[in-house]
Amino acid sequence: MGETRLSFKEMCTRFEVTPRTLRYYEYIELLKPEKDGRNRFYGPREVARMTLILRGKRFGFSLEELRQWLLMYETKGTKPQLEAFVEMADRQLALLTKQRDELGVTIEDLKQLRDEAARLAREDASS
Repeated sequence: MGETRLSFKEMCTRFEVTPRTLRYYEYIELLKPEKDGRNRFYGPREVARMTLILRGKRFGFSLEELRQWLLMYETKGTKPQLEAFVEMADRQLALLTKQRDELGVTIEDLKQLRDEAARLAREDASS
């Protein structure tokens, strides 16, 4: 039973990335497609890696962190990779929590400033 392979164009479409992005991920060795002449094909391994890369980016991990993390599976196995992920996730969760808290303060400050400006505008209009 043959494994499904995606062409370069199909990979871009499936993950909604530009050709430039896909080529860059290959260049920095996040992805290693099979090559047949000038054609590139992406099997289940590369599709899974792309899923992890995009998820990791959404969580705020750098591409270098993701590259090292993916490489760890190949060189050290699953357990060290999972342990490294827990450390990465803890670090990122702390950062995201701090950013969320700072954003909450900023939103409240902006609301207060907006409300004060609206009040002044109403007072000025009624004078």
